Amino acid sequence: MAAEDLDWERSKISNQDLNLMKKLGLMKKDDAIRFPSEESYPNPPMEYRVSFVDHLIRGLSAPIHDFLRGLLFVYGIQLHQLTPNSILHISIFITLCECFLGVPPNWALWKRIFLLRRNASRNATYNIGGVVICVRTDVEYFDVKFPDSVQGWRKKWLYIHEESANSVEHNIVPFDGNAKIQRRRSWDAEASEEEKKATEALMSRIRQLQNTRGEELSGVQITAYFLRIRVQPLQARKNPLWTYTGGNDANRLSSDLSAKDLEKLIRRISSLNKKDPVPSSCRVEPYSSTNPLPENHPTMSSLPPLPEDGEVEEQAVVAEDNQGSSLHESEVAGSHKSAASHEKEVESEASESTQSLPPAVSPKNKRKRDDAEASGTSKPEETDPSSQKAAYDPYLGTLISSDEEEEPLIKDLLRIGTQFVGYREYASNAEEKLAEANERANTLAQQLEQSEQARKKAESDAVGARAEADKAKADAAGVEDLRKRLHDAETSLSEHITAQSAREEAILKRIRTQNRRFVARTAQEYELEDPDNDPLLDAVSFLEFHGTEAREGIDEAKAGLLRLFPYFFPKKEAPATFLNLAKCFNPPEDLGLKMRHENQKVAVESTVALVADSQQTIDWTKVGDTDQIEQLKWRSLVKAAKPNTKKILAYLGVKPASTPSSSRPEV
Repeated sequence: MAAEDLDWERSKISNQDLNLMKKLGLMKKDDAIRFPSEESYPNPPMEYRVSFVDHLIRGLSAPIHDFLRGLLFVYGIQLHQLTPNSILHISIFITLCECFLGVPPNWALWKRIFLLRRNASRNATYNIGGVVICVRTDVEYFDVKFPDSVQGWRKKWLYIHEESANSVEHNIVPFDGNAKIQRRRSWDAEASEEEKKATEALMSRIRQLQNTRGEELSGVQITAYFLRIRVQPLQARKNPLWTYTGGNDANRLSSDLSAKDLEKLIRRISSLNKKDPVPSSCRVEPYSSTNPLPENHPTMSSLPPLPEDGEVEEQAVVAEDNQGSSLHESEVAGSHKSAASHEKEVESEASESTQSLPPAVSPKNKRKRDDAEASGTSKPEETDPSSQKAAYDPYLGTLISSDEEEEPLIKDLLRIGTQFVGYREYASNAEEKLAEANERANTLAQQLEQSEQARKKAESDAVGARAEADKAKADAAGVEDLRKRLHDAETSLSEHITAQSAREEAILKRIRTQNRRFVARTAQEYELEDPDNDPLLDAVSFLEFHGTEAREGIDEAKAGLLRLFPYFFPKKEAPATFLNLAKCFNPPEDLGLKMRHENQKVAVESTVALVADSQQTIDWTKVGDTDQIEQLKWRSLVKAAKPNTKKILAYLGVKPASTPSSSRPEV
């Protein structure tokens, strides 16, 4: 496996991440977080450590909790080597201990539940997030519902202010991006028998929290709880969470999140989808100031051992799990090689057997050969090639010497018998070779079938490649069509801009004409105080000014006409619109003359009533005959009556006008 670390890149933190950290109160202090500028490799300032946005939203804040410090020291790892899900594991564990078990985070309990593993793929080993905290397979733990992967979290790195603790040994080591991850024996450390006895009550409580019907507690509920109360579990705190006092608690970083923001954050750090409900509360009431710990409740404390004087204790390094794979591969390669050489040996033996027939052998020599093969020797006893043809001669010589007068027929029979024995041996060898040839033929048939399958696969891949090529051509045609459409859109936009410019020029021309007409009618000129050299804006400003002036004039005219309306039309209701109101004051007759006539009629009637009330005898026929009275006499009478007008009006109950009338009497 190639040992290639994922390189650091320039930090890319979005505005959405910044807004989220502000809502969570992580940026409450000015020096709590510093963001990288343009560096592509972390270079934290003094007293700052490298962290990630996804670490902070999962419960991490500075100063770091002593339990997390101890874990980093014991396991020999750095903060940036933990994955976001591992950070959430630690946050949930601390919240579980303080809120639902009523004890500080317990190191012995941690060892009973968790262990560490490397985070690596087949082709690469990770340094950023190269360590994963896992639940032991033999332990029942809460269903946390982690997401399968957290996308892009390695690119969102920043610097957090690690405040100096009381002693040096409590500060975590400075950032070292070149430090390689080495698996240590402490990664698999288990609790001792004494620790198991001490934490058995806590394990029983965890099983009870998981399995009590109707009151089951889940990892998502624990996560939602510490996010809801706005306390970071991995931050060093003065008071444990079982003393939480609510909205005024000193450990809170911000006010309550809205229901929408809280639900969105929980779905981001878990695998809940839109259909899964987000828990609004825990089914088990956590310990707090309103739900205090029972009396005599044991608060056993067990933290990971911290080094003295800032020195990290060397832990034994364990070899990687994947060692020995190269040896296995060499063995496999050797076995393939042996099989090939064996096929070559079989092939050479078969070719040699077809070149010449085996010599005839006697039963005696055959037995010797069988005995040699049965004894396990690698090859039979070698014989002189010149004597191979006379292998049966001793037996044949004995027969001939016993009776030198035997007929030639016996010799032929003996010769045929010896040849028969030789052919039988040859047939047996031929059968063995034929079986081997059949086996090789079957092997070749299998290889041919595999080759045929490979050929079909190659043809299928070729068809797929052609389909992809056709798709690429179609995409290219689509790109060309998009370019053409873009060109057409640009042309249309240019034409639209030209038409818009022409339309604006026409509007300007029309507005200038209207402005000249307005100036000619009103004899007023309007100029902008700060012109922007924008003709259209200037024209609109002219229109706005003139329109405002016209509206104000109409409003003033309407107010005046509404005040005069009851005098001219006492029995009518005033129209709602100005146009109808103006039409009322523009009739064919003269409203002023009509009103004066009405007033004179009232005055005459009042005078007649006054004279009648005085019980004087008057010849009304003579009074009404205006033809018998001269106009000058009428005027003298009116002039003589003026000094007594106010008295007469007071008698009639009419309030006199404040200004004298300048209208001449109508006759």
